[in-house]
Amino acid sequence: MSAISITQAAVLGVVEGVTEFLPVSSTGHLKITEGLMNIPVDDKAVVAFTAVIQVGAIAAVLLYFFKDIVRIVSAWVRGITNREERYHHDYKFAWWVIYATIPIVIVGLAAKPLIDGPLASLWVVGASLIVGSGFMWAADQMGRHKRGEDDVTLKDSMIVGCSQILALLFPGFSRSGATMSTALIRDLDRLAATRLSFFLGIPALTGAGLYELKDAVGAGVDTTPLIVGTAVSFVVAYASIAWLLKFIAKHSFNAFVIYRIIIGLVLFGLLGTNVLTA
Repeated sequence: MSAISITQAAVLGVVEGVTEFLPVSSTGHLKITEGLMNIPVDDKAVVAFTAVIQVGAIAAVLLYFFKDIVRIVSAWVRGITNREERYHHDYKFAWWVIYATIPIVIVGLAAKPLIDGPLASLWVVGASLIVGSGFMWAADQMGRHKRGEDDVTLKDSMIVGCSQILALLFPGFSRSGATMSTALIRDLDRLAATRLSFFLGIPALTGAGLYELKDAVGAGVDTTPLIVGTAVSFVVAYASIAWLLKFIAKHSFNAFVIYRIIIGLVLFGLLGTNVLTA
């Protein structure tokens, strides 16, 4: 039987939708929320459930950036048969996203026992939230914010794509936080960094969700909670994406940095007083 009720699935869907693309760590927030609701975070069915509901958030990205995705995919398809089209930036960018996804796939498969085991500890989440905050703050200070989306290169895509591994291995670090910050270090402006993070997240998160789907079904997760959690995450994530793009165009990452540090310290307090178990 599933360890997650429909109500709990809806709550987790909200948490996933709000935090998936904000640089605050959706995995960390999901684990904290599961702990507060007495859901066993190390249960295979729970691990699979949280991965699957990410598909709802990814669907929100696909819808929000539908025109951009159609443009990029169309350029890629044309470039397959037309040599002249291969000089188009969108054609190159499509390949770069594919190349940049390979490292996280390899590490994800190789390190899965660690990711689902020792690294899933809430102590790791708390430490990653705080350490990741320092990384984000430093990146925001170092970046010169002088390059736009059209200036993205293969090197940028590979380096930013590889930074996703930090969030994969250390829940709480934040995939979006790692990718946006790394993009800022590469001197992309905040909007370009955020959009690149979105595009790189599409194949990585979709693949993870689909890969875990079989485990969710095999582990006994009921279909109804899965549908509810995924649907809620889709609606909330769409609103979150729209808000983030407007916010980041005019503000630094400082608000997220402060929030992450507070959450990390609160989590340590809850663990230290045995309100939560790691």
